[in-house]
Amino acid sequence: METLLEILEELHPDVDFENCETLIDDKILDSFDIVTLVGEISDEFDITIPVEEIVPKNFNSAKALYALIERLIEEE
Repeated sequence: METLLEILEELHPDVDFENCETLIDDKILDSFDIVTLVGEISDEFDITIPVEEIVPKNFNSAKALYALIERLIEEE
């Protein structure tokens, strides 16, 4: 989770990613942020995020995103 938070904080240092659960709903993360995140997560965690997993519920909070990462690592 620590690594994910570092990646997110590089994008938006002013956001409290540990507590925010509306990153997509409140338009904190935009489409460019999502593309950047997918690339950095793929590199950092050595996983591929399938296009069908790029949905708001998986990116609305750091916790949801980390759950996605853990699930994809287990599936590999």
